[in-house]
Amino acid sequence: MAEENHTIKNEFILTGFTDHPELKTLLFVVFFAIYLITMVGNLGLILISREHSLHTPMYIFLGNLALVDSCCSCAISPKMLGTFFSENRMVSLYDCMAQFYFLCTVETADCFLLAAMAYDRYVAICSPLQYHTRMSKKLCIQMTTGAYVAGNMHSMIHTGLLFRLAFCGSNHINHFYCDILPLYRLSCVDPYVNELVLFVFSGSIQVFTIGSVLISYLYIPFTVLTMKSKEGRVKAFSTCASHFLSVSLFYGSLFFIYIRPNLLEEGDKDIPAAILFTVVVPLLNPFIYSLRNKKIISVLRKIVKKNITRKFEEK
Repeated sequence: MAEENHTIKNEFILTGFTDHPELKTLLFVVFFAIYLITMVGNLGLILISREHSLHTPMYIFLGNLALVDSCCSCAISPKMLGTFFSENRMVSLYDCMAQFYFLCTVETADCFLLAAMAYDRYVAICSPLQYHTRMSKKLCIQMTTGAYVAGNMHSMIHTGLLFRLAFCGSNHINHFYCDILPLYRLSCVDPYVNELVLFVFSGSIQVFTIGSVLISYLYIPFTVLTMKSKEGRVKAFSTCASHFLSVSLFYGSLFFIYIRPNLLEEGDKDIPAAILFTVVVPLLNPFIYSLRNKKIISVLRKIVKKNITRKFEEK
């Protein structure tokens, strides 16, 4: 009997957004529009960042941030959109693990990239004369590569530990994607080890990256206040404020979900918080990081003008 109870279930049912079936058409339209805008914005930013004139650390980080945001959207939105009108909301255990692995990889890389971007802004504003020395292209590539390596290692640890669990009770996941915490709640094996590892590793990553961001952004205002140009002060403050807003939304939602006591208690705000960092932040980032950037706007105009000219020449 004990063996039957600990038979691993191979399929789960995603029940997110099923509480209000009358809203499914509206939700589908909204999320589909968000998905399209997110992909166009981030892929456009990736293409723009490849321009030779933008081959500096700031734009290398920005291009990679757009890449991980695109990957995050691809990992979540297509499956979520498909469940709105599908009778079959089933997802296999291994598909579930694969989705979590991919999402964990890109979100962890996102954390380290945001910390690297904050440090880049700190050096650019606080030590402009030493910028090219302290933020060399080699260091930039090392930081970017390190972000992806850390993301893969982090997700491999948590995905590997999922194999020690067994699922013998309900197979309903009250979420719109396969997250790790709902799987812990469904396990009939005590997930204490998984929880501990999640808290230690995720907590360490959050503390290190958030600490790096906060230290960088704490030094920047003091330097900005010493600037003689009022226009320069306003520009620096407005740019840093918009960047800090994006960082706060992303880290705040991650912290709320994964770094808290009683992880296995299901909260009524889990889904809204997950929407914030998997859907809203990837949508906002291309606008936050590009609308105030004159170089990006200039390159975009140049690309559009070149394409229009080419079309007229072909005719």
